[in-house]
Amino acid sequence: MTLILEALQWLTDPGNWSGAGGIPTRLLEHLLLTGAALALAVVIAIPAGVLIGHSRRGSGVIGAIAGAARSIPTLGLLTLFGLWLGIGLGAPLLALVVLAVPSLLAGSYAGIQAVDPALPAAAKAVGMNPRQVILRVEAPLALPVIVGGFRAATLQVVATATLAAYTADTGLGRYLFAGLKTRDYAQMLGGALLVILLALLLELILAAAQRLASTRVADPARRRTGRPEPIRSGTTPTKH
Repeated sequence: MTLILEALQWLTDPGNWSGAGGIPTRLLEHLLLTGAALALAVVIAIPAGVLIGHSRRGSGVIGAIAGAARSIPTLGLLTLFGLWLGIGLGAPLLALVVLAVPSLLAGSYAGIQAVDPALPAAAKAVGMNPRQVILRVEAPLALPVIVGGFRAATLQVVATATLAAYTADTGLGRYLFAGLKTRDYAQMLGGALLVILLALLLELILAAAQRLASTRVADPARRRTGRPEPIRSGTTPTKH
């Protein structure tokens, strides 16, 4: 209990909210590193997952890549990249990209593959080329699953980005490593609480985004099938 109170005192200390090593600066560094890793992983994984899902071939490749990437310990990968690239952001950035790819790849592949094959076939029948089928039919319908994969990848990356402080003076992980070195456990716990709060905030935002994507997919589907809107409490259906 004493340690928790000390951590809260550290978090509310105005001196920790200013300067180059202040909480806002470290938080921004953490977010930028997370965003950069996710952006690179998205460029690599989502097009590959969409194309494989569209062709409905290569599910074994997806499973092999996702399984292999998830079995690699991130700290070991970071150490390997650190020995190769040296001190700096390059090593943690590459390690986080490898961490993010499996969820993004699996989500995009599963979302596209789950689309009813009759819909792309109908789109081709009215003259759409493969690119139009993917962008106008399959991708919008698969969006909730793709967002779910992005959501999972984001939570993994934002939590693991604390390891970036292992090879670079950046991010919220600096509080954990500095606290461990100086035995300032209040600082360590305070840094850990900041990471947890950041992860929870991103989870809430992305969960809302996934629900919105699901709603936008469900509404056109309801109109196509002619299903009536549910009657809300306090209202009565109109008689004709």
